[in-house]
Amino acid sequence: MFYPRKIYPELRKHLKNRQITVLTGMRRSGKTTLVEQLLSEIDSKNKLYLDFQRLDNQELFLQKNYDNIIVELAQRGIDAKKKIFLALDEIQLIPEVAGAIKYLYDHYEIKFIVTGSSSYYLKNLFTESLAGRKKIFELFPLDFGEFLNFKKIIFKENNFLNSNFSSVEYERLRAYYEEYIEFGGFPEVVLAQSEGEKKDLLRDIISSYINIDIKSLVDFRKDKNIYELVKMLASRAGTRLDYSKLSRLTGVSRITVNNYVDFFEKTYLLHRTPVFTKNPDREIVKAQKIYFSDNGILNILADLNSGSKFENSIFCQLRQKGNIRYFSLKDGQEIDFIFNDEIALEVKEKPLESDEDSLKEITKKTGLKKYRLIGRHKSPRFEKYIWGGEIR
Repeated sequence: MFYPRKIYPELRKHLKNRQITVLTGMRRSGKTTLVEQLLSEIDSKNKLYLDFQRLDNQELFLQKNYDNIIVELAQRGIDAKKKIFLALDEIQLIPEVAGAIKYLYDHYEIKFIVTGSSSYYLKNLFTESLAGRKKIFELFPLDFGEFLNFKKIIFKENNFLNSNFSSVEYERLRAYYEEYIEFGGFPEVVLAQSEGEKKDLLRDIISSYINIDIKSLVDFRKDKNIYELVKMLASRAGTRLDYSKLSRLTGVSRITVNNYVDFFEKTYLLHRTPVFTKNPDREIVKAQKIYFSDNGILNILADLNSGSKFENSIFCQLRQKGNIRYFSLKDGQEIDFIFNDEIALEVKEKPLESDEDSLKEITKKTGLKKYRLIGRHKSPRFEKYIWGGEIR
C-alpha cells in the first residue's frame, strides 16, 4: 500500500520537467517507495528502475563508452527512439555515474529520476557536472501529520502558530504523539506493530548507516570511534556543540571531530542550528546547537530525559516547515527556537503562565514581537500555548 508524502505532489509535477529529478535523504526514509510510485503512474512502458546496490547495475553505468549503456538498456526492453523514464536508486554508490548521466541527458531523450543518501555528494556532484540540469528534493522522516496519515487517523490542517491548547484534540491524539516522540518517523518503524519490532528496525537503520553509508562515502577507518562519537552526540541533543571537549573524550583531533559532525549532517543523521543575531560576526562566534533528524534513532542511541526528547521532536517537526535558529544571552538565558526569524518559541513539557511571562521578557531582547510556548502535556490552569501535536 502506498502512503502519500507531502513532498510527493512536487515530485510528480517535476516529472514533466526536462531537468533531472534528484531525491536525497537518509537511508530508509522512503525514497525508493516514492520513486517506484512515480514510475507506476507514468503512462509509458518505456521506463526502467535500476538499483545501484546491485553489482550488475553498477557495471552497466561504469562502462567507458556511454553509448553501450543504451545498447544494454535496449536488451532490457528500452527503446532509445522514444522518451525514456530512467530511475537510478542509491547513486552515491557509484561516484563516477555523473559523467554517464550527463552524456545520456545531453544525447538522448531521457527523464532521469535519481536518489541518494548524501546531500554533500549529490549537491557537489551535480554542481560540478550537471549545473542547470537538475532539481534537488530532500526527504526527511515523517512529520507528525504524515505519521497520522500512515496510521489512518483523520485530522484537520491548521496554522499551528495561531492555535491554543485544545483538550479534545489532545485527548484524541495524545497517545499517537507520545509514540511519535518515542519512536520517530521512519516509515517502516511507524508501520511496525510492536515496540520490540520498532526498536529492532531502528537499530538496523543505525547499523546500516554506519556500515553502508559511512563506508561507501568516506574513508573513516575507525568504526568504533565513529559509533562512540555518534552516541556521544546523541546524549548532547539540544545542547551547544563543544568540539574541543568531544575531542578530549574520543581521543581524536578537534579537526577530525568537526569533519565527522559535518559528514553526519550532510548524510541527514543530525542537524546543527545557529544562533539568532542581527550581527553576522556574532553568529559565527556563537556555538551551534545539535539535534538529531529522528527521535527514534536518538532514543536508541542515548538515554535522554523526557524534556530533551520532546525538544528534539519539536525541532524535527519545525525543521520541515521553516528556518530554525536559537537565541542566547551571556547570562545564560535562552530561547529554544527562533522560527523563520519572526517568532520566539519556547518548549516546555507542561507550560505555565509564568513561563509565558519569562518568554515575553527575553523576547524583547531579540527585537522580535511574537512569541509562543509549545507544550507536551496538559497544563492545569493555562491554555495559551501550542500543543506539540498541533505541529503537523
